[in-house]
Amino acid sequence: MNNIPILVSIFPFLVFIFLLFVKKTTLIKASVITLGLYTILSIFYWKILNTFLYISFGKGIFVAFDIFLIIFGAIFFLEILKDLKIIKNISHYLSGISKDYRVQVILIAWFFECFLEGTAGFGIPAAIAVPLLIGLGLPPIRALIVGLLGNSIPGIFGAAGTPIKVGFATLSVSGVPYYAALFNFVGILVPVFMMWIITAGRTNRKKEFLEIIPFAIWSGILFLVPSFLVANYIGQEFPSIIGSIVGLILAILSIKFGIFVPKTSLSINEKEEEVKTLSPLKSFLPYIILVILLILGKIILGKMGIPIGIGFKHTFNLFNPGFIFIITGLIVIIIWKSGKEIFKKSIKPALDGAIIPFLVISSMLAMVQIMINSGNNLSGIPSAINLIAKTIETSFLPFFAPFAGAFGALMTGSVTASNIMFGSLFNTTAISIGLDTNITLALLVVGAGLGNMIALADILVGEAVVGEKNSEIKIVKGVLIPCLICLTIVGIVGMIVLN
Repeated sequence: MNNIPILVSIFPFLVFIFLLFVKKTTLIKASVITLGLYTILSIFYWKILNTFLYISFGKGIFVAFDIFLIIFGAIFFLEILKDLKIIKNISHYLSGISKDYRVQVILIAWFFECFLEGTAGFGIPAAIAVPLLIGLGLPPIRALIVGLLGNSIPGIFGAAGTPIKVGFATLSVSGVPYYAALFNFVGILVPVFMMWIITAGRTNRKKEFLEIIPFAIWSGILFLVPSFLVANYIGQEFPSIIGSIVGLILAILSIKFGIFVPKTSLSINEKEEEVKTLSPLKSFLPYIILVILLILGKIILGKMGIPIGIGFKHTFNLFNPGFIFIITGLIVIIIWKSGKEIFKKSIKPALDGAIIPFLVISSMLAMVQIMINSGNNLSGIPSAINLIAKTIETSFLPFFAPFAGAFGALMTGSVTASNIMFGSLFNTTAISIGLDTNITLALLVVGAGLGNMIALADILVGEAVVGEKNSEIKIVKGVLIPCLICLTIVGIVGMIVLN
């Protein structure tokens, strides 16, 4: 067999990895260079038909624009909440539910982060939660590790379902949400890992850890069971949102009635309690409005779209969570009577935060489309996606799928981007060897969610938020073992289900 076409197909990926990990270049630069390489190869090696090159770039830009709107809206909304001190008030009420630091960490780093991931995603949850964890008394590095752990499991349904909806945009994914929610039950372990991290170095570490295990496992169940039911019966947009809300309510009831909580309450923060400035209703009102509008938007606009035909077909879905974020933010401004200044102040960081992900994802999407469409050529060489798929045709594919997803998240810092990179590849391979594509893609996206624990981009953002520098090795060491344990479990389960 001639290996040259396979080597040519893989070469841009190797350059991408080299640029990120050896040259330490930015993700946007690495993405654009890799896209450039694939474009040159598609023209001169595959001799792709011009029409399909145009289609590849067009689809990449249009699908990435959906993500741009989501990220812009999410950051715009969160900037308004931060300026109005709403996030601080939510933190105050969450930490006030229990005086035990272990329970407080679970409420913030598990339930609140899961909710933030469900609504916003793209590294925002950890950036918000980590300072709150430090406020509880956790050391910065430990807070970062815990924040990264919490930014994993809800990621498969993050940003109102973006990883599946956009990450697998060109694939058939009707069964993916169900299987992804099923495999995601490995997340029951995540709150336990959090407790192992925060009790490290404590005088009575073993006792403190064992005492909180029942509540940690219970908290995992409280989020994952409703998430699974929502994924199965409602859709991919809401599992992390509704799962975290239902889970938090049930967790609060468990705390009030003393179910599974430690008998002794322990604190690590001797600081004075922060004085609240808003009532509980007003603090949580923006998110209540957001969830209501998301549900209404799904019901009313879920299947409505604007067809676009400019040499290729694309449907612009009217139900874009980005619009809901923007509308909710404007409603909050009106309710708080905060005027035009806060509106203008929130737009700039939203644009700054959305433009780079848009460029990265549009580059990656165009690259993947070129790989798929490169088979439409004058050279007679099979498409790049089919050539690479041949190299991973093995009965162990279900085991490798979650690790590939995690690697994609490690490189890109995004479950969505990881799905874009590897979704078509694993879909093609699964079809070739007769595996269920929905289950295979579910394994891939769950792995990408777990890979968020070790995502370099999220680690760097977290360091910037807390003022830490050059601590990447310490942080990765803290999250690597939990990540590998969860990936191995998911991979083994995948092997059992598909073989």
